[in-house]
Amino acid sequence: MSTQAIVIGNFDGVHRGHQHLFRIAKMAAGGGRVVAVTFEPLPVAVLRPEIPMGRLTPRGERAELLRLTCGVDEVVELEPTPAVLGLSPEAFIAEIHGRLRFGAVVEGPDFRFGKGRAGTLDTLRAQGALYGFRVIEAAACTVELTDGGTVEARSSVARDLLAQGRVADAARVFGRPYELRCPTTRGDQRGRTIGWPTMNLDARGRILPADGVYAGEATLPDGTRAIAAISVGTKPTFGESPRTCEATLLARDGRPCAFPLDWYGFELRLRFHAWIRGQERFDGLDALLARMEIDRAAVLAAVLAAMAEANAR
Repeated sequence: MSTQAIVIGNFDGVHRGHQHLFRIAKMAAGGGRVVAVTFEPLPVAVLRPEIPMGRLTPRGERAELLRLTCGVDEVVELEPTPAVLGLSPEAFIAEIHGRLRFGAVVEGPDFRFGKGRAGTLDTLRAQGALYGFRVIEAAACTVELTDGGTVEARSSVARDLLAQGRVADAARVFGRPYELRCPTTRGDQRGRTIGWPTMNLDARGRILPADGVYAGEATLPDGTRAIAAISVGTKPTFGESPRTCEATLLARDGRPCAFPLDWYGFELRLRFHAWIRGQERFDGLDALLARMEIDRAAVLAAVLAAMAEANAR
């Protein structure tokens, strides 16, 4: 028998834990619709505006990933106004059920909702008995990291891994490489003078991995893909500067791709595959260029290995 099943959450990152919930919701719906109920902006932006928190997945990307990787039929966004955030757990569920008339809700064991996050799964079950919907508790989703350890697939875990530069492990939590989709912007134009022209990203509002050099891939607006040598940091060799993310796009032979030098303002999709090294300050340009040649070889090897692994799956 088909019904409408919902999952409530922030879904920042749309990681494997979220995908796990929606697989269960799909089965619970029995051919019916599956709906993601979320918030825009994230409630923390309203509750703690003094603490700037970047997004793993902005609004449009989150909706796209919920549909493509989780099979969601509809994304319902709630504005986290003081009135909405002030609803008791019972009033919040009454509001959602009155709007969606769902027959099943799927959540993890630590689900909290309503004013002060006072509602628990037991609260939800009591509301289910009142309104006639099923509550399905999903076990936590765990993933194995590259060092053999295991973690729960959570947005907070993904953020922590990125903060450590562990992009390969973060990819295991997401179920895909971490990606930035950001407009390109004018940089200091130093790279073109030393043979390493870069594309600089306007990554405001996004979470960047730890400062360092990474191997990745880039996709241009026309679908062209290239290997990317990515640098995140403050460029200490040239004096301190604001934290930036920039990438040199490489052909498979390692040579920089040729693009117009004044090409700015388009969206570049940048995926992080592997950590190469941390940010360093070099004693002069020659030392920096020598290390960049070592980085080039490491980036090529890491990306080609990632491509081979992806093709083998």
